[in-house]
Amino acid sequence: MSYTADSIQVLRSATLCDLVQEEILRRIKTRQLVAGMKLNEMELAEHLQISRSPVREAFRALEEAGLVSLEKNRGAWIRDISEQEAAELYEVRAGLDEIAGRRLASIVTEDQLQELHGVLDQLEAISQHDDVNNYFLLNIAFHDRVVEMAGNATLLTLYRQVINRMHLIRRQGLALSGSSQASHAEHRMILAALAARDPDAVSHSMRQHIQQGYQRACSAQNRAL
Repeated sequence: MSYTADSIQVLRSATLCDLVQEEILRRIKTRQLVAGMKLNEMELAEHLQISRSPVREAFRALEEAGLVSLEKNRGAWIRDISEQEAAELYEVRAGLDEIAGRRLASIVTEDQLQELHGVLDQLEAISQHDDVNNYFLLNIAFHDRVVEMAGNATLLTLYRQVINRMHLIRRQGLALSGSSQASHAEHRMILAALAARDPDAVSHSMRQHIQQGYQRACSAQNRAL
C-alpha cells in the first residue's frame, strides 16, 4: 500500500493527537491534573516535543470525550464532574460491569482466574503501605482486565470511555484507611463467583461492588465537607 504526502501527514497528526491524549489522561490518573485545572498548551507541546497543532486537536477530542472544557479566548480546562453526573456514571458503570461479569462467567479459564488472583494479591499488599496512587491504578487495571476478558470489544470501548470520565471524580472513596478492606472482600466475592462459573452470582457481585463503592465515595466526600 502506498501513501501520499498528505495521507502521511494526517496519520502523523492523528498519532501525535493520541499521544497528547494519553499524556493528559496519565496526568489525570496520577492526580497531576484535577478538575478545574487549566491545561497549558505550550507546556504540553514542549514536554512532548511536538507542535501545538496536535495538542489543540487533542483538547477538542478530550472535550468530546467529556474530560475537558474549552472556553473561547480562555483555553482548555479539566472538567468538574457534578454530583448528578457522578451518580449517572456509577450507574452506567455498574450496568457495564454486570454485563461483563455475566459474559465472563461462562468462558473464564483457570489461567485467567489465577491472573486475577495475582492482581488482587498485589492490590491488597499495596494497601498496607497507604500507596493511594498505585492502589488506584492497580484497582483500575483489575476491573479493566475483567471486562477485557469478557471478550466483547464494543463493551470494552464503552467501559473505558466511562472510566476515563470517572477519573475526574474525587477519590476520597479509595482512601485506604477503612474502605479498602470492604473493597477487598467484594473483589474476592467476584472471583469466587467467577470460579464457580455462576453468571447470576458474578453479575450481582459486580453490580453490588460498584454500588458500594459509590456509597463509600459519597460518605467520604460528606466527611470532607
